Amino acid sequence: MSFTERDRLRRERELHQRRRARLLAIGGLASLIVGVLVAAALATSGGGSAASTGSSTTLNSGSTSARSTGSTTRSTTPAPGRLAVPILVYHVINNAPASTNSPQLYVPVSEFTAQMQALKSAGWHAVTLDQVEAFWAHGKALGTAKPIVLTFDVGYASVYNNALPVLRQLGWAGVLDYESSGLAVSDGGLADSQVRGLVSAGWELDSEGVNAADLTTLGSSGLQTQVAGARQTLQSSYGVHANWFAYPGGSYNSTVIAALKSAGFTGGLTTVAGWASSHESTYALPRLVVAPGTSPSALLSQIAAARNAAAPPTT
Repeated sequence: MSFTERDRLRRERELHQRRRARLLAIGGLASLIVGVLVAAALATSGGGSAASTGSSTTLNSGSTSARSTGSTTRSTTPAPGRLAVPILVYHVINNAPASTNSPQLYVPVSEFTAQMQALKSAGWHAVTLDQVEAFWAHGKALGTAKPIVLTFDVGYASVYNNALPVLRQLGWAGVLDYESSGLAVSDGGLADSQVRGLVSAGWELDSEGVNAADLTTLGSSGLQTQVAGARQTLQSSYGVHANWFAYPGGSYNSTVIAALKSAGFTGGLTTVAGWASSHESTYALPRLVVAPGTSPSALLSQIAAARNAAAPPTT
């Protein structure tokens, strides 16, 4: 083979090697691009489906949470809840004495116990107002059973002596709407130690003012005392938030609502029948008053019948 021919063959081999190197480079780049696209697609589909990342998603009372079964956990922010919740009103859990002028306030212990058992059997469980608000505002789960709020107005000693043991046996907590200076112990009111006992048992402590004053008849100073002053007393005395206010006698108007807002209350409780809903003002939440002589089945019917009632007025 001549020198010229050998030189030609050498140049052809070099050209072939350069072409092969370019093809390999292009192929590597293409593989890299495909890999990036696939990874991006997987990441996108994983954000919308827990199954693609080896995790499962469960919905609980309007909130969403991610539970990982693989090596990576991806959580989501719970959505606000929209579930309407009934609120019951009780006062005295005891037999009414013959001398009382307010027999409508008394529910005997046996009736109360039967009512609570009926609620549990029907799938209800007691929650507090703060828990309801956390569900409405942030989607924090209220549990798997149907939530209901049990409020006890004024502050009778029978709440501690008779209602607390019944609810404790069910694992439930109630809400005490407390008149901070309304009822003396000698007149059947709660002692300070009993109020603290309820708080220690997980009950929520809220306000019903200083006493039973009709707030719609008060001037600005008196309203300030009954609303903001009452809340400050509960906060300083018992270390609670006291976020809710029960209107004494169910009386309120736009001026009273403004006073609640100014004092930092989350909402107010009326005695208008209905279910509390996040779609309505929290400063006029409806409640169902439980009268003496209400059978368990009648209570369940009362709750069901009030579900679609009109919302209380806010002006």
